[in-house]
Amino acid sequence: MNKRLTIWIALSFLFVALPAQNKWNAQVMKHFSDTLQEISSSYFAYYNLWDDPNAPAAKWVNPNPYCYKLFVPPTYYEAPIRQAFSFEWEPSDRLGMNSCDSVYMARPDTLPKYKLTEVKNDRVSDRWINRILMNFYLENPELVMGNELYFADVKALDEEQVGRAPRKENVKEYMQVINPVETADAEVDVKIMKPNFWKKTAYASIHYNQNAISDNWYQGGESTNALVSELRLTANYDDKQRVQFDNLMEIKLGFITAPSDTMHHYKTNADLFHLKSKLGVKAFNRWYYTFEADFKTQFFPNYKTNTNDLISSFLSPATLDLSLGMDYKLNKKNVTLSVMAAPLTYKFVYLKNDSIINPSSFSVDPGHSSANLFGSKVEANLTWKISKDISLRSKVDYFTTYEKVVANWENTFEFKLNRYLSTKLFLHARFDDGVTLKEEDDTYFQFKEMLTFGLAYTW
Repeated sequence: MNKRLTIWIALSFLFVALPAQNKWNAQVMKHFSDTLQEISSSYFAYYNLWDDPNAPAAKWVNPNPYCYKLFVPPTYYEAPIRQAFSFEWEPSDRLGMNSCDSVYMARPDTLPKYKLTEVKNDRVSDRWINRILMNFYLENPELVMGNELYFADVKALDEEQVGRAPRKENVKEYMQVINPVETADAEVDVKIMKPNFWKKTAYASIHYNQNAISDNWYQGGESTNALVSELRLTANYDDKQRVQFDNLMEIKLGFITAPSDTMHHYKTNADLFHLKSKLGVKAFNRWYYTFEADFKTQFFPNYKTNTNDLISSFLSPATLDLSLGMDYKLNKKNVTLSVMAAPLTYKFVYLKNDSIINPSSFSVDPGHSSANLFGSKVEANLTWKISKDISLRSKVDYFTTYEKVVANWENTFEFKLNRYLSTKLFLHARFDDGVTLKEEDDTYFQFKEMLTFGLAYTW
């Protein structure tokens, strides 16, 4: 009797539960469909507003690209399975699920909302979608149509739909004349242009200065004529990356009449032959590891007034500076600056003529013809185009053996009157505490100035 009663009760529950289950499944599918429809309508409504400049910007929208999993045919994905078996997942029954974890009660107002700027994938939204898919897999496995692995072989477009690169048009076809003239075939010379990293410049000038005074001039004095010429040649290499190689040849010759010197009709007021090469390898920013070689001498002998005492002559002195250090270079539109600090410098001084009356003025001991000096050197070169017609070339060099110092500061101001005529002002200050002071001299400072007018040309 009890067995029959149990069977009847079980069958009664079965017949009652089947319609309820079917009704519940229908309700689940309806909620699922309504949810997707509302999400889709809301998403695309906001999406259409983005391209409308007159519409107010949407304040809230869910731009997560992972939402596509809810719109494509049901498919098994690996992410919901991995999430379900992770330590963070907790099993729950149908009635106790959170509204955001179940497709049964999911509504648009329960979806995670994000600002427009947060278009990146969000972990919270991803987990929400995975839970919806996991519940769907458990309740409706027969509706799942595919597997994520099938997507590996899916192509975005068929071969027939793939766009091909447009054909390159032959521009020459549109440039042909209506009646072209037939010409014989001729060989075409092809020239390959290589980058030229060399920059060469040249500057030449010849200036004249004249001063006339009558014999009975009340203040006395004498008439003089002076002529000064200059030639500057540069050849600079710059590969725009690491290496710079600067080369300079400079020649200055100047003569002045000396009526008061009865033994010499003229003297030199400028005499220089200068060669300099500087090799730099870029270290960082505008700094270069630099090696410099600098050679100087003169051409003509120079005598003391009214005597035949030789002060200097060709290769007497001749100086060679070899310096190793760092060079800072700045190259602007109107300003070029180079500042070199060389803690390692070797200076070689040579006197070819043994008739020089005062070798100590060139740091050479009496009775010797040469000197070897070791020390440090700082050199700065500035070229500044102050205005269209005014320019300045300034040079400072400071050498010390830590016992004595030789420093020079040369400034050349050039005032252009036109393309060929100019006026130049040359100022040269010198300090040398290695010379022997005479009774009439009480300072180691020396000074020289010249103001000239003449021709100048740059090419």
